[in-house]
Amino acid sequence: MRVMLADDSTLLREGLARLLADEGHEVTASVGDAGALLDAIAADPPDAAVVDVRMPPTHTDEGLRAALEIRRAWPDTGVLVLSQYVERRYATDLLTTATEGVGYLLKDRVVQIDEFLDALDRVGAGRTAFDPEVVRQLLTFSSHVDPLQRLTEREGEVLAKMAQGHTNAAIAEQLHVSQSAVEKYVNAIFDKLELSGSTGYSRRVLAILRFLGS
Repeated sequence: MRVMLADDSTLLREGLARLLADEGHEVTASVGDAGALLDAIAADPPDAAVVDVRMPPTHTDEGLRAALEIRRAWPDTGVLVLSQYVERRYATDLLTTATEGVGYLLKDRVVQIDEFLDALDRVGAGRTAFDPEVVRQLLTFSSHVDPLQRLTEREGEVLAKMAQGHTNAAIAEQLHVSQSAVEKYVNAIFDKLELSGSTGYSRRVLAILRFLGS
């Protein structure tokens, strides 16, 4: 995979670049601000970009705005956003604006190498990869949404795994149930959230968006 890195921490960028190179990926650019990232992508779009939410000059939402611009202008480039904290507004803006090829990880998750690489692979493949803690807080924040209250505890667990970008097979393995059981849970979620009229992967996205909609 061809990957670009954008973070104002030189140490983090160098560490990620070394990790990705060791895993056989090509780091096409490593920059410290959002403007340089957008210039680099315009010159040579990668398969995925790893982007810090807060970058110079204001250290507020430059990285997020760059991520949204990347998904708009270069839809074939996945974006994995990194943040120090769970910032609900940023996570919600990202997923409600770009419905595939996006991810949001806490920086602490980067040290868990397998999870980071798995998230990057999912984003590069056009799927979602949201940090479990981010999903947990978004679900808690949105628990007053009536359609979600119809879900059973297990259906809520399945929806959380869907939001993290896992396939039905992966969900089945993690929850120690059969894949057919997961498919039944997913269909029940679609029914309870009134998404049965949609088809394919879009229903998974719409299910996630439903609990972010509040």
